[in-house]
Amino acid sequence: MNCFRGRLKWSWWPLFSTILLVGLSACAGEKISTDSMAVTEAQIQDYWFDGAEISRFDLEQSRYGAEHQGTAEFIFVTEPFLVSQQVKHEFGNGKSVPVLKLNALRTFNTGIYSYRTMLSVFDPLPDEGYSHALKTTLSVQDWCGQVFYQMNYRDSAWKAELRSYFQGEADQDFSLESTWLEDEIWTTIRIDPESLPVGEFSMIPSALYLRFQHIEPSAHTAIGKLEENDGLMIYAINYPELGRTLEISFEKEFPFVINGWTELQEGEKVKTVAKRTHLLRNRYYWSEHDNKDRKSRKLLGLEPDLQ
Repeated sequence: MNCFRGRLKWSWWPLFSTILLVGLSACAGEKISTDSMAVTEAQIQDYWFDGAEISRFDLEQSRYGAEHQGTAEFIFVTEPFLVSQQVKHEFGNGKSVPVLKLNALRTFNTGIYSYRTMLSVFDPLPDEGYSHALKTTLSVQDWCGQVFYQMNYRDSAWKAELRSYFQGEADQDFSLESTWLEDEIWTTIRIDPESLPVGEFSMIPSALYLRFQHIEPSAHTAIGKLEENDGLMIYAINYPELGRTLEISFEKEFPFVINGWTELQEGEKVKTVAKRTHLLRNRYYWSEHDNKDRKSRKLLGLEPDLQ
């Protein structure tokens, strides 16, 4: 059965909601009809165009067979994005679309040395008619070296780049089939949770997971499930071939704030767990860059003001 995939524009949703419920209920990876999770254009405009949302998480990161304490920060903010160059639109008249950008940072130590990772996702807002994020990047730095991944969605395929310090990887450019990225799930939850794929579908696991497991990027069979538990929504992805499970907890009402996540790997005794501790809304953080602004970090439970 050839099932529709992708997000519907807001103006089309009333017309097609019944069709989706009746005609596509058997399709894996399709929309979920949940009234409380429906998002309006007005909600998007009121919330996501008034500064950034910043969350801090306590993190226990699984690495080298142990759990390492650290922190994670999620910064969600909208910005104009050039479609052709797939960069922030700062000048000129090129075609751009509004995207929800996520910068997700993790900081932790393994033994004597430090780790720092950063995932960026650039996901068009639902009424733009795109079925996937336009771009994702991942950078990983530790005392051994650094690695950089980039995925661009062009011509109905993922164009990927890998730049690595390690000889076995080095510089690579390749293409992957058009399918879900695990990394775009975070932004989908925030702006279009009805599009979360459920049932059996194809998905490319997170770039950080592929990095830590030393697995070449490719699509794998995944099984998605969305359930309510104690007033929260739990979205779970399981990869039977890989033995990986990701569970994300988020609030069931707009703006669907993410409360935490758990990553499990079959055969490993340890797991990655993140729990949200702080949340700041309506922050224009890009203007808070002077020494006097360091005190704002206390609001996120980050390092204290050093002045």
